[in-house]
Parts: sequence; C-alpha cells; structure tokens
Amino acid sequence: MTASLASVDPRLLRAFLAVAEELHFTRAAARLYVAQQALSRDVRRLERELEAELFVRTTRQVALTADGERLVPLARQVLDAQEELLTAFGRTRPLLVDLNSEGLGTTRRVLVRARELAPAHELTARYESGLTKAADDMLAGRLDASFGRYAGLAPAVRARLGHQSVRYEPMAVFLPEDHPLAALPEVPVRALAGATVYAGAGNAGTREWTGLARQLFERHGILPASPVPMAVGREEFARVMSRTRVPVLAVVDFSAMPGAVLRPLVDPVPLSPVSLVWRKSLVHPALDALRRGAAEISRAEGWLEKPADGWIPAIDEDVMNGHM
Repeated sequence: MTASLASVDPRLLRAFLAVAEELHFTRAAARLYVAQQALSRDVRRLERELEAELFVRTTRQVALTADGERLVPLARQVLDAQEELLTAFGRTRPLLVDLNSEGLGTTRRVLVRARELAPAHELTARYESGLTKAADDMLAGRLDASFGRYAGLAPAVRARLGHQSVRYEPMAVFLPEDHPLAALPEVPVRALAGATVYAGAGNAGTREWTGLARQLFERHGILPASPVPMAVGREEFARVMSRTRVPVLAVVDFSAMPGAVLRPLVDPVPLSPVSLVWRKSLVHPALDALRRGAAEISRAEGWLEKPADGWIPAIDEDVMNGHM
C-alpha cells in the first residue's frame, strides 16, 4: 500500500470494513443501507487509491487478501479516531442500544435515565435478542451497546468488549394462569424438579441465558424444554404458552404477559447477572450517560447487593466483582 490512510475518505473505509466483516457484498450493502453497486464502487475506489487488491472475489465467495488483512485493524483505528474527534466537538451520531426485549424493566429504566442525563444526544433502542447476538453486532460495528450476562460470552469476545456490572436480578418463572403453582406468591425452585421449563434453547442469539439456565436446572433436576421458535411479542407469547403450557424462565422485572402469571423463584433465589456491555474502542457521550445512569440506579435500588440466599455461578460472581 502506497497511499496514506490520512487522505482516504472514511466512507470508503467503512465500506471496506463492512465487506471484510461480512465477506459478502450483499449483506455488507444491507448493513450500510446502500446499493450493492455503490458499495462495490467504493471498494474499487479504495483499492485504486491504496494501489492494492483488498479482496479476492469469485462467483462463490469473497476473501481478504494479505493487504486486506493488514488494512482491517488500521481502518478501525482511523474510524475510531474520527468518532472521538467528532465527539470532542459535539458532533455525534445516534447511539444504538439493544435492550434485548421490550419486557425487561431493568434495561428500559437505564435507557430512560441516560436520555435524561444526555438530552442533546440521541439514544436509539432496538429489541432483538440476547447478548450473544448483540456481542457479534457490536464487534461488527452494527450496534454500540447492550445488556446481559457478560460471563456467558467467549473469552476472546469479552476481550474486545467493555462492561459495567448493573444488577443481580432475581429470576422468576412465567406460568399459565391455571397452573398448580400459579396460586403461590413465590415458587420454590425445588417445586420445579422434574418439570420442563423453557429457557431459550435453540435460540443462537441467547446462548448466554440458556447456559445460565442449564446450570440452574442441573442443580435442581429441572428439565430444559426442547428448542422452539422464539415467541416475539405479547400476543405470540400468550398463544405459545396456551398451546404448550410450558413454564418460561424469566426475571422479576419482566412486564406482564396475557394468559400467564410471573412468580419469583426462591429457596434459593437464582440471580441473573446483568451488565452494560459496549465495544471497547467506542467513545460517545451517550455511552457515558448510559454508564452514569446505570450506576445511579444501581446504587439507589441496591441492585448490586446480592441476597444472602442468592445463587449465581462462580464465573459470574467473579465477573460482576471485576475479577475477570
């Protein structure tokens, strides 16, 4: 490469990184909301400016060349520096935050407080899946921040992400309204022994949650429900629950669902470790507001005070205490 990266249009670097991460021009174009022809044109222009071939293209696949591999970390550095420069002078893009589900009260409260702390900045919410998928999207530049069980991510993924402990959230269970346990104000974990409970099995985007549930279930003889398509939305949730009648593992601040009752789990109280997670290189005032908002509410509500009878895997305890 003979050209200086300082003279390259950042748009071309964004186009290059999208293709480098997707290894597919159609998917990269969709990610950037541009026409595939325009994306291909930008990549060719970058190759001309750098006097280097960045991709090997065939009818069946796209692969990085050696020069392309060398450019990936350099392009990220340039784009991160540009974002930091714009932030320093008050010119920022919207911050995209995945709250995982519209029903989760913890993440919604943090977002609301962050918007109050940073009214001049746009924080945009999406509701897609668990932290496993969100982590992939953050590392690919499609997402800025999310929430969830940080310890459930692979070590290589955690190494590229920052996190802040937010809450030990007690778990609960959704039950059909006429379920025998629905009359109880709280459900002892032992009462579910031998029962089948759904915890996201088969959903690739929520592996961290399913892994936590598996450890809880194995300790108490609870059977994990077989994979089923994830129910999205209140109406679909109600339909699936009325048909399958399988209890669903949840958390205490999940919003009400039609046809079901939410009951806290006790003896012990299983805990869902919630962290705010972001791409390590991200610099954005709205992220600062998210972090401040999370810390404020955590202190005020005692979210990081673990119940005496709380249960959580050792690796999650270490992560929440900053030991990993």
